[in-house]
Amino acid sequence: MADASLIHQGDLLREILVTLKSVQSGYDQLSLTVQKIGVHIDLLANSEHETTRKEGPNTGGPAKSALISDPKIAPGHPAVGETLNEVTNDKTEPAQRQSATGTSRIILTTYPGQSGIDPINMDWGQADPLQRGPVVVSRSQSTVRRRNAIGAHGGSYSVYHALAVASKNLDVDYRPDFTNTEPAVDLGPFPQWSNAQKIVSLDPWGHLSPWVFSSVARDEDIHVRPTIAITKAHMKLPELEQSVRDGRLVPDGKICLNATGEVAVTKFAVEPVWYLPGVAERFGIDEGTLRRSLFENTGGSFPELITRGDMKLFLPPIGGLTVYCFGDPAKMSDPNVKLALRIHDECNGSDVFGSDICTCRPYLIFGVEEAVKEAQNGGSGVVVYFRKEGRALGEVTKYLVYNARMQPIRQQFW
Repeated sequence: MADASLIHQGDLLREILVTLKSVQSGYDQLSLTVQKIGVHIDLLANSEHETTRKEGPNTGGPAKSALISDPKIAPGHPAVGETLNEVTNDKTEPAQRQSATGTSRIILTTYPGQSGIDPINMDWGQADPLQRGPVVVSRSQSTVRRRNAIGAHGGSYSVYHALAVASKNLDVDYRPDFTNTEPAVDLGPFPQWSNAQKIVSLDPWGHLSPWVFSSVARDEDIHVRPTIAITKAHMKLPELEQSVRDGRLVPDGKICLNATGEVAVTKFAVEPVWYLPGVAERFGIDEGTLRRSLFENTGGSFPELITRGDMKLFLPPIGGLTVYCFGDPAKMSDPNVKLALRIHDECNGSDVFGSDICTCRPYLIFGVEEAVKEAQNGGSGVVVYFRKEGRALGEVTKYLVYNARMQPIRQQFW
């Protein structure tokens, strides 16, 4: 009896949806209403599917699970479209609050095929960037329904962006001006860019996005941002000056510039862009398991990991990395020359403040010195600096480990 009532309700909602769609064009508020009804239809459909999955279609046994089939992942599905007052008991008038979607209603998640949802094409690994498509994750009013990626630009800094918008120090629809911000050196494309299995944690076109995809951004009013920036700089470290004095480094005026150990460097700042099928493959797990774990272990912050199986890209809320290249950047990919490479995880205590409780900075300095020497020898020198303190444990856990290690020493000597 309940199932029949559910189906009847679904039929009624579908009739309403068809009627509303006929007059939808040009009416923003009506479009939002249609969207909400469409979500409720999806909820009904998912409830019907869940009942069928548990009981099995006329077999009495369980049906095969889909990519995300466990109801415990998103029990009941969140009530999409709750007003801010309903969520927070906030008595502030909705008109006094800014919203990227142009409405006081909170859109908690979206679904494939939902009314108004039309993601920009994304064919990861496609050689032609225009055929592949840009990474679109912005929730600005003109872009929110065209997103093809989950998450937000800026990694962990996206939270500070939210504070700036909430405090009205930044307009909710602000778009940066990328004039004169082009990469300081040319890089790529390379064959690996067209192999979806080769690159899975960054966007190889990320340094060129505003320019390569300018026509898409302009013609479709889509907010496209770079996830990689490339610049040139000089680096001065007291240890390198000592290396010059000791004769380990010899100034050449090009790479090691002078007797103070000042060196020329090309810097690449990279924000993570995860291609979820490729990341799952690297870890030897299925994509559904990866999505569920990411959803649950980020406090449910990204429900589209569960509801949007069609979106394969995720910009996670983590720190990125910086590549420091000494010498000609073109030589980094030249198989005919040697490469001196140091992969280094951030260690704020040692790298920046010289703490003696660990030895990370001496290893980092050694890597920089060897990279400079290899570049001077005609090869390439690279240091990749990951923003993940203590192998991604974070400083709190790292300091607890320090305490645990030091406790026996304290008991014995102090």
